[in-house]
Amino acid sequence: MTIEDIFKENPIIAAINSDKLLFEVVKSDVKVVFVLYGTILTLPSIVEKLKNSGKIAIVHTDLINGLSSKEVAVDYIASNTKADGIISTKTNLVKRAKELGLIAGVRSFVVDSMALSGAVSHLTSTKPDFLEIMPGLVYSVISELAKYNIPIVAGGLIKTRDEILSALNAGASAISSTSPQTWKM
Repeated sequence: MTIEDIFKENPIIAAINSDKLLFEVVKSDVKVVFVLYGTILTLPSIVEKLKNSGKIAIVHTDLINGLSSKEVAVDYIASNTKADGIISTKTNLVKRAKELGLIAGVRSFVVDSMALSGAVSHLTSTKPDFLEIMPGLVYSVISELAKYNIPIVAGGLIKTRDEILSALNAGASAISSTSPQTWKM
């Protein structure tokens, strides 16, 4: 099953940044989870809890304490956790994840035209499995980036059903949110 298929079946992604949200997400119907917290010591058990509850676990390498921006960080995740993939702002980590057969996503903060150019550069140089755009309310940017035929995840500031539908209608394949209320929509 490709990441596009996974997002079609599961357009709401839970982004968790605490043990409280971990405990909530394992009880939820959400299938895909972005792990946005932890340390190299706690990450294996966080991922194990997600995997034991049938979730697809994608680790945000930039937010895990003790990991570096070197490729060995991805090697650590592949060797010491059961994570399905990673997400990062660092192209070298995304490339390494792809080499190791992990799902590989790029997170990009699109705040101006230079950042948009950077997002396009990330797409063409790394060919990630998906691109997460932040904030997720920039529908015209989602439409523009959807032309590159890489699944787009809209993340950040999305709270309502209308915002979810607007992001999906603009071309996003999925949205990510730290809000358990959003996971239920």
